[in-house]
Amino acid sequence: MHSMNVSKRCSVIFLLACFCFLQQTHSESQSSPPRYLQNIDIGSNASNSNNNNNERLQQILKGAGAGATQINWPTRSKQGIPDIKTELAKLNTTYIYQNAWPANNVKLGAVTAVSFDKAGNVVIFHRVDRIWGQDTFDNANQYREKYRGPIRESTVLALEPATGRVQYDWGKNFFYMPHGLTVDPEDNVWLTDVAMHQVFKYAPRGAGNKPLLTLGVAFQPGSGKKFCKPTSVAILDNGDFFVADGYCNARILKYTRSGELILSWGQNSFAGVSYDVAPQNYFAIPHALTLVPELELLCTADRENGRVQCFSSRNGTFHSQYHNQLIGDRLFSMAYTPASGGELVIVNGPSAELGIHPEHYNEVHGFVMNMRNRQLVSKFGPNNLEFQNPHDVAVTADGNEIYVAELNPMRIHKFLHKSMAKPMSLSATKEGKSIGGVPAETPAAGVDPSQTASTTTTHHPSGKAVLVASLMLIFSGSTFALALMMARRRKRGNEAINNQAAPPSDLVYRKLTASNQSCLPFGARSRRHAWEKAEGFKLGGLLDRDRNGFEKLDQQASDEEQETSTLSSAAAPYA
Repeated sequence: MHSMNVSKRCSVIFLLACFCFLQQTHSESQSSPPRYLQNIDIGSNASNSNNNNNERLQQILKGAGAGATQINWPTRSKQGIPDIKTELAKLNTTYIYQNAWPANNVKLGAVTAVSFDKAGNVVIFHRVDRIWGQDTFDNANQYREKYRGPIRESTVLALEPATGRVQYDWGKNFFYMPHGLTVDPEDNVWLTDVAMHQVFKYAPRGAGNKPLLTLGVAFQPGSGKKFCKPTSVAILDNGDFFVADGYCNARILKYTRSGELILSWGQNSFAGVSYDVAPQNYFAIPHALTLVPELELLCTADRENGRVQCFSSRNGTFHSQYHNQLIGDRLFSMAYTPASGGELVIVNGPSAELGIHPEHYNEVHGFVMNMRNRQLVSKFGPNNLEFQNPHDVAVTADGNEIYVAELNPMRIHKFLHKSMAKPMSLSATKEGKSIGGVPAETPAAGVDPSQTASTTTTHHPSGKAVLVASLMLIFSGSTFALALMMARRRKRGNEAINNQAAPPSDLVYRKLTASNQSCLPFGARSRRHAWEKAEGFKLGGLLDRDRNGFEKLDQQASDEEQETSTLSSAAAPYA
């Protein structure tokens, strides 16, 4: 009896445990935490929220890790997962691809960065013959190919915006693995080299061939005053600048004009702590920087978190973040334009998910995002298709031109706003050439790719095809008319022969057939003679003639000439 009570109690306990477990799993499935935080505005909305945010910021900057007090990060309300493919198809295309740009003689390696100089030239940084592969760095981030020496050819090219022709070039025999390039308001050029782990400032157009300022220690990755694969630089109007220290340290540093460190912030979200929601000020590779002067903001592309984080350019406090599920989980670069009230031009990247069927659908495009409402305005890509490996993007201040640097295929892309694109003339043709490995079998410059897509189902004949068809019709009609004329002449000749008392002479018949042959377009194979007529040829016919003998032929003229003079009289019988 006692054993039965014990078994009943155990059964009840087991059932209660199962019920609690099912209830817990149901609640977890109903409210799974989102990956991205709600945007938090550190402004003057509420003093309490400001204090809380500042406390959280200080905790992060001090390095809150697994052993620290858990931070209750605010999360936004649950949102339904959209159909990414369908929503992407709905986005407008407001920029037209310029496939004839740059000029065909521009030879490029992997293009890593793009900016503008004061003259408006498009300045690019490329790797020439260097490829960043799996074995380029060791586990300590040391560059393994130092033995190859620096790149021997020019790594910096300035291209004319209209034609893409090279205006000037420099950067030979110095860089090993180019990454970031920015031209400041004074036309100085700032560059980063991930192999050398250094940041360089050059005079305008690389004058002097030596850097004016160098930060970091060559080929020595580290922290503190050292860098570890720095990615990008942004420069304020007063000369202060920011460095994204990028692949290893995952931090942003602010310096004075002379290179003295002012402040730094950020931690690596790859540093052994896993987050369902990416916290503010944590980076998974700060890959690019851009400034928003009107709001005094510095924005960074938080690459592997698929978002843009913006901070105060004065003190580095968090301001806002921008993400959209259509962009995906990888965001490589962004650039700001004040056009249309302030827009971010963004390029994402291919999904890092492995396998034949990744969990999330992904397309690689350029996107235009409105900073006021955080909505995507449009998308763009080469011929309205996808990029493969875009790495950096630049946009003019008026928002009319966008340039995208791509690693593979190795090229620089140009896009022009629809309002600025020139219509293509009907006589324009596209040469079947390729630039940087990209086939040139694409719509000509100034043509809306969305319009060219519709022409794949409705074909319009070219001028050459119309001309050939017209000539064929004219030739067929002329041949038919000539054949009809020939038939009428032959009919008349036969009627004249039938009306004569005697068969015509051989010379007359040859005259008739000769006139018919002159009408044939390709001549005649054989000639018909008088003895081929119905009466046939009889030798006796020659003997039955008048015994006056044969007429003597005129040696001064041919038979046809003599016959011409006697056609008006009665035709003489065969002699």
